[in-house]
Amino acid sequence: IPKSFVIPTKVRDKHSMSMFVTTDQLSLPPKYSDDETSPREKTQVNSKGSSDFCVKNIKQAEFGRREIEIAEQDMSALISLRKRAQGEKPLAGAKVVGCTHITAQTAVLIETLVALGAQCRWTACNIYSTQNEVAAALAESGVSVFAWKGESEDDFWWCIDRCVNVEGWQANMILDDGGDLTHWVYKKYPSVFKKVRGIVEESVTGVHRLYQLSKAGKLCVPAMNVNDSVTKQKFDNLYCCRESILDGLKRTTDVMFGGKQVVVCGYGEVGKGCCSALKALGAIVCVTEIDPICALQACMDGFKVVKLNEVVRQMDMVITCTGNKNVVTREHLDRMKNGCIVCNMGHSNTEIDVASLRTPELTWERVRSQVDHVIWPDGKRVILLAEGRLLNLSCSTVPSFVLSITATTQALALIELYNAPEGRYKQDVYLLPKKMDEYVASLHLPNFDAHLTELSDEQAKYMGLNKNGPFKPNYYRYDRCSKTTHHDFDYVQYTHFYCNVV
Repeated sequence: IPKSFVIPTKVRDKHSMSMFVTTDQLSLPPKYSDDETSPREKTQVNSKGSSDFCVKNIKQAEFGRREIEIAEQDMSALISLRKRAQGEKPLAGAKVVGCTHITAQTAVLIETLVALGAQCRWTACNIYSTQNEVAAALAESGVSVFAWKGESEDDFWWCIDRCVNVEGWQANMILDDGGDLTHWVYKKYPSVFKKVRGIVEESVTGVHRLYQLSKAGKLCVPAMNVNDSVTKQKFDNLYCCRESILDGLKRTTDVMFGGKQVVVCGYGEVGKGCCSALKALGAIVCVTEIDPICALQACMDGFKVVKLNEVVRQMDMVITCTGNKNVVTREHLDRMKNGCIVCNMGHSNTEIDVASLRTPELTWERVRSQVDHVIWPDGKRVILLAEGRLLNLSCSTVPSFVLSITATTQALALIELYNAPEGRYKQDVYLLPKKMDEYVASLHLPNFDAHLTELSDEQAKYMGLNKNGPFKPNYYRYDRCSKTTHHDFDYVQYTHFYCNVV
């Protein structure tokens, strides 16, 4: 845009009474490069002279830094944890290799781990969710990050390998979201995998993979199941998805929700959040379920429980959130009506059989970023979002506050596993203790000016509780209905340093 160009705006320049502001007076973010050259083919260097990273454009770092600073304002609990623990450096010597969504919020987590003493190498768990400017800011700060928005499948695995396979550096901790990093290290670098002190996993898909390894006797390191911690399930999975499902759908389709027929596949915490939000805006929502307990919950919440093939012809939207595969098949897609919106809120891209749509008789038309019209020979169009990948992080953003809860839980899990004495954890999958969940929650209460009621000695004795918690037994799952087959551990070693667990 020429500098002489005048941009009309309803916001007055604070230095002038003019209703117009020129671009000279605006602090605009760096323009995204039109260069389609793959970042793998570029040589980039940060201001410190390091080239141990691969991002879209290192020049976007300043803009990314502003994004991170904005996220920090709503992640005060994680920043509080950083300030409390950074003096002791509880992760000194930890070499963390991570595979998560690379957003401003996860950047706050990564920089917290660095402040606590860890060395980090990072890559993205989703080819569409990376915020390029944030990846650039991390690279500029010295984090070896390999990720950019719009990676190919080959790029995705190349980035993971670059994080793991580096001369003179060997990971001793894994923080994963989806299990792809864990799978890659296990398959390609078994000697590295055996020396890892612990794995922290935050997704349904990744946890399922860990249990498969454990059941087969192939999990040779302890792992922490963050996904099934209360602070992840009840806040990230439920409340985050309740808000971000609407954001993702609005940004991509501009759809009106009132009166729309919607089927949500799966009524776990993610499904509950999606159904609640859609119902509140006037959508007519029904649910598919395999679990009779979840199905009964859906019925009691006012949703009709159906089979997908019974209703798919009438639906305006089909949303998957099961963590399973082939939930929506080609047969379902063939029967959908013109204009039906299809998207996925689960971690993996396996829920919708997208591969079955890549056939000669169907035409794909990209109408905007992350929005494809798949056109049948008779002219029918199905609107597919993010090619069946995670909608909210591929097509929009998620609230910083709720991600602070998950990120704080992840940081504590890493500290616990890294500092646990040898033999404390067997080669299995563990849940965080209730006391740690409660501590994470307590860190976030000041944001609401919330004041907890304290038990009297008499009340604590009557209930058989410690006045300082935990206030629920480990088997208490609040109101969620998922089954647990993992270890709940009652002991916490290092984290008492700053949260008075012991």
